[in-house]
Amino acid sequence: MKEGIHPAYRQVIFHDTSVNEYFKIGSTMTSDETIEWEDGNTYPLVQLDISSASHPFYTGKQREVGTEGRAAQFKRRFGSIAARRNS
Repeated sequence: MKEGIHPAYRQVIFHDTSVNEYFKIGSTMTSDETIEWEDGNTYPLVQLDISSASHPFYTGKQREVGTEGRAAQFKRRFGSIAARRNS
């Protein structure tokens, strides 16, 4: 690889603030914040709003989609308006 053109790849701590989970993984992210980790070393700290620990797709807490079809939903919502127009 060409020297000096690639970002520095190192261990970084990511903090998912919504569930208070910490992850130590390799990344090229930069941060002004640092944290002392369990192993005694200091790593850059990146704050996240959402990660695999809190995202509904990964946690299985997705919104439940109704089994009612689109046409039935439409009739339920607007059926009374159509009935009034026809009478």
